[in-house]
Amino acid sequence: MKVRGFLLSAINFWDGSVSSPGNNLWQILFWSAPSGATRAKAKSLMCSPNNAGHTVEIGEEKFILHLIPSGILRAGKKCVIGNGVVIDPIALVAEIEGLEKRGIRLANRLLISETAHLVLPYHRKLDEAREARKGRNKIGTTKRGIGPAYGDKAARVGLRMNDLIDPVRLEEKLSLRIKENNAVLTSLGARPLSFKKVFAEYLAAGKFLKPFVANTVVLLHTAMRNQADILFEGAQGTFLDIDHGTYPFVTSSNTTAGGACTGSGVAPNKMDRVVGVMKAYTTRVGEGPLPTENQEISDLLHGMGREFGATTGRARRCGWFDSVATRHATMVNGIDDLAITNLDGLDTVETIKVCVAYRHGKKQYDFVPNDAQVLAECEPVYVEFEGWRTPTDKARKFADLPPKARAYLKAIAELSNAKLFIASIGPAREQTIFV
Repeated sequence: MKVRGFLLSAINFWDGSVSSPGNNLWQILFWSAPSGATRAKAKSLMCSPNNAGHTVEIGEEKFILHLIPSGILRAGKKCVIGNGVVIDPIALVAEIEGLEKRGIRLANRLLISETAHLVLPYHRKLDEAREARKGRNKIGTTKRGIGPAYGDKAARVGLRMNDLIDPVRLEEKLSLRIKENNAVLTSLGARPLSFKKVFAEYLAAGKFLKPFVANTVVLLHTAMRNQADILFEGAQGTFLDIDHGTYPFVTSSNTTAGGACTGSGVAPNKMDRVVGVMKAYTTRVGEGPLPTENQEISDLLHGMGREFGATTGRARRCGWFDSVATRHATMVNGIDDLAITNLDGLDTVETIKVCVAYRHGKKQYDFVPNDAQVLAECEPVYVEFEGWRTPTDKARKFADLPPKARAYLKAIAELSNAKLFIASIGPAREQTIFV
């Protein structure tokens, strides 16, 4: 039996900001169930710590989510935070409380993997101190402690949710880890942490979160046996993947489609479809190579109030569509269908460029070089499309879009080696068009 639903892998390849304006896609795919599928009954977030943000608009309301899957905004749906996520318990408590104040009920609907690792105050301090020491060679992290938390997980010294909800074990393990990390923080010139203060805060967080903690692997497999449809939600883009991204300018987990399996405990042969989500142009937040970066398109989008990070508020770097990177992302993720968002961001552009290859010295690449330095030195090879120069936000069917907009969408899907499935021209649900 396969999971009769959708595995979503964000292929907005540089940063993964797929839920910025123009993206109600998680909700559309989750609730509309195209192509004859039944409605999804469960949703799993497999590897998205709170250095990522999803902006979701439902009617007149806007929600910015970080750790909680966006399916929580629909009544009756169960949501899972998988084992692949590293969780800041204080941030998660605040996010839960914020949603409950807005009338979103989470009891018996949100479930947190008991084996998900914790982000602790020393992780954030280490992140800040290490980033500061790198100077102009900084990675551009959000300084939320994500990298050090995954580092502890790999080193087998991390604390997990099942430690957080056991006061005796939490005190024992946290005391040791703070003692060890205070020595490192002091050597980096940072102030040491107070065990007493940290323990009190995290003990309270553990008490609050305990009702949500469960064996989510068993839960997901039980749901599958009961013929539930499950949607897996990824947050960050392909080129932030720790293995397949522009290392070292990456996050610290596997953000590609395979991460849905390792981050949830659901086997690859249970997955039914992979839907890639990307913008009609390119964005990246933080440092690292971005071959098609263009100041003109950046100024245009920022001037429209677009492309600012939901988590940090940082202005994203913007550029022309890069089909070299999207082809690579399609290959790595096994993308079946493409959802292309933010098409309306290009409505006023006279000539739209699309990168079809990279040139580095005398060599031309039709794939993404693994050497980040070589990639940074690459010059894009462009083809040009004539812009449609008319608003698209009122379109409700693919045929309603201007012919030049339809041609552009078909071309970039073909260049990406995947089937065009969805086009989005605004944040409202009705502005997402099935092709």
